[in-house]
Amino acid sequence: MAGDTHGRTGNVEDGQPPERAPKKGVAARENVSANVLVPIGALLLGMLLAALDQTIVSTALPTIVSDLGGMDHLSWVVTAYLLASTAATPLWGKLGDQYGRKRLFQIAIVIFLIGSALCGMAQSMSELIAFRALQGVGGGGLMVLSMAIVGDLVPPRERGRYQGLFGAVFGATSVLGPLLGGLFTEHLSWRWVFYVNLPVGVVALAVIAAALHIPHRAAKHVIDYLGTFLIASVATCLVLVASLGGTTWSWGSPQIVGLAVLGVVLAVVFVAVERRAAEPVLPLKLFRIRTFTLSAVISFIVGFAMFGAMTYLPTFLQVVQGVSPTMSGVHMLPMVLGMLLASTASGQIVSRTGRWKVFPVAGTGVTALGLLLLHQLDEHSSTAEMSTFFFVFGLGLGLVMQVLVLIVQNAVSYEDLGVATSGATFFRSIGASFGVAIFGTIFAGRLGEKLTDAFRGAQLPPGVSVDALEADPRGIAELPEALRPAALSAYASSITDVFLYAAPVALLGFVLAWFLKEDRLRGSVTAPDLTETLASNPVERSSYDEVCRALSVLGTREGRREIYRTITERAGYDLLPAASWLLLRMKKYGWAEPGVLAERSSVPLTVILEAARQVEERRLAVREGIDLVLTDRGRAIAERLAQAREDSLADLLGNWWTSDRPTDLTQLVKELNEELCGSERERPRNGAAGRAVGGGG
Repeated sequence: MAGDTHGRTGNVEDGQPPERAPKKGVAARENVSANVLVPIGALLLGMLLAALDQTIVSTALPTIVSDLGGMDHLSWVVTAYLLASTAATPLWGKLGDQYGRKRLFQIAIVIFLIGSALCGMAQSMSELIAFRALQGVGGGGLMVLSMAIVGDLVPPRERGRYQGLFGAVFGATSVLGPLLGGLFTEHLSWRWVFYVNLPVGVVALAVIAAALHIPHRAAKHVIDYLGTFLIASVATCLVLVASLGGTTWSWGSPQIVGLAVLGVVLAVVFVAVERRAAEPVLPLKLFRIRTFTLSAVISFIVGFAMFGAMTYLPTFLQVVQGVSPTMSGVHMLPMVLGMLLASTASGQIVSRTGRWKVFPVAGTGVTALGLLLLHQLDEHSSTAEMSTFFFVFGLGLGLVMQVLVLIVQNAVSYEDLGVATSGATFFRSIGASFGVAIFGTIFAGRLGEKLTDAFRGAQLPPGVSVDALEADPRGIAELPEALRPAALSAYASSITDVFLYAAPVALLGFVLAWFLKEDRLRGSVTAPDLTETLASNPVERSSYDEVCRALSVLGTREGRREIYRTITERAGYDLLPAASWLLLRMKKYGWAEPGVLAERSSVPLTVILEAARQVEERRLAVREGIDLVLTDRGRAIAERLAQAREDSLADLLGNWWTSDRPTDLTQLVKELNEELCGSERERPRNGAAGRAVGGGG
């Protein structure tokens, strides 16, 4: 080791080991505050706003409709937000790369807050729909940029831990959203569903301005503005056809036919544009991969069923069952819990077993069964019956949601990993828009017919008409006692008929799932987090970010133990996993102090002492004072272990690790190889500060 000094001495003043040149990917983090918890907290607040707005509105919708009118346009309160956030997501991601994510994140918060304030002040349904679209533009930015900034703040090994927090926010808002929406609506006003964003957003904005310091590394993109505009326009045209056809205009009217033709023409133009785009928003070559195409269609169906049901079930509960807005949120919990339990369990099982095909098959089948069960509900259904049916439906969605993202990531090349992930979630988002719109069209059409049939020949009180009852369900309370059951029955059957019409769509997904080819799962493909599973708008991450997220499981104690067990076997040594880890630390830093190491790392003292005893007994390291340093034999073994570790990381990447692999993937493996020796907090800080360091480990 003495011969390896060459000026690479440590900083004697602070006891730091020798400084190393910054590396690409983790470069420039020296400007970032060591304590990332405050900025991470602000990012979580931003994510909370966007995630909450996907679920908090559902239980407030019946009251909003009663106040502003326009039951036939109820779906657009949800659809406007979904379409706008979906269209904006890829733009926020690439603009953040080019112009700096901090600035763009602040702009996204401001747009979201302006949209929220205007939604709260809306005086008509058309105003609310327009302001929800503005809110959606900001929400798309909050979603994509908050997760991207995590990658700027923390190294790959730590990234999974923090991204797990964002997934937890999604899980929490799925449960809390309907409850909070009901509470605000019942005890304050439905307008507070939107106003609540303002104080939270202002706090996030202030903390981001003061505490978030990330280097601006401009990455040039050829942004596909035209492709983004065209795909958003195609989706809007088709959703307008689905929501306005048969209600506002007849199916054969010039308006509906014109919208349908326009949608088809724009779709043809979109295909032509994407073939020539340098960085297409949705690369058409992905559709040549059968697994991606089938997964995209099934994702569409899952979004269709999930958001369609979540939008109209609160109306069933509040109008037909007569429960309060708050209690309607409570009644929705079995569905959400079924979804969370099944999605978490299926993802973990697939990651551990490598077998995944059973989940999309079972998930789509159970979803279809759930829709048929929901069709059985009526005004006399008990709470236990509703809870059971809601849980079954949620279970079906959960079984398939995580796995769809996972199998898409497994099927594509490294260069397409990022766009394939966002593509799979994009189709779920478009499916959600269609689901809400089509459910709304069927509901509005059936309700008008059934109310007319129910009151044909009946004498209605002055001021109460079929049209009035259709627009505002509160009119049911003004009906004579004898007429109320007929009105409730009309509302109940109109909503539950929607689920019957949706069941064949889910069955189509069940049939398609059988055609998925179960390829062997890459070692690096692990269960996606809940941001990729529950988010209504697409997740936009680069291929590099997705591999970082997948491999970040190695940063956990269990992951590190497993990788060191593997590399020890691979190198052909009979050593404890912790002993291999200790040898590689000594190779990297030149020494190790077991006592201090136990204080600063997550490895228990007993494990470290046992490892230290083994390397000393085998003369792989010797004591110099309280420090352990490598012998010549120990250094040779550490070299072989280091190579085995890098080979093991490469193996996890499967056929992404080809001879023409991109530079950033090679760099990532090197970074993770280094980081597996320990985080910055675990670096030795005293005892042998001026000693030379051998090797880069």
